[in-house]
Amino acid sequence: MRPADIARLTIAPVFVAAGLVHLLRPAAFEPVMPAGVPHPHLVIMLTGAAELAGAAALFIPKLRWLAGTMLALYAVCVYPANILHAVRDLSTGTGLGWAYHYPRLFAQPFICWWALAAGGVTSGRRL
Repeated sequence: MRPADIARLTIAPVFVAAGLVHLLRPAAFEPVMPAGVPHPHLVIMLTGAAELAGAAALFIPKLRWLAGTMLALYAVCVYPANILHAVRDLSTGTGLGWAYHYPRLFAQPFICWWALAAGGVTSGRRL
């Protein structure tokens, strides 16, 4: 099994789970949306759908490279919301603590690489 296959088989379930949580529990994400984002509920629903579509597209050879690239870009784009979530939780002491936020914040570059690897982008050729 190639590294891209392993990456695909391991990251797709992560994005499926995240997408389902966005679609089934959107209210949980509304408090961590940056203030400038218009229509936060709609954006949360669309991001959930994008996560599901991206995970599925990783298994379609003609879409795989694009899916890996877009999922990596998605991980970059949601990073400000992750930072805001950490700041709010840690400053108020009412949310999740460092045990959750520290690994999550520092794992984001790995998640970007993982998505790129799953799409075959890091191999230097389109799969």
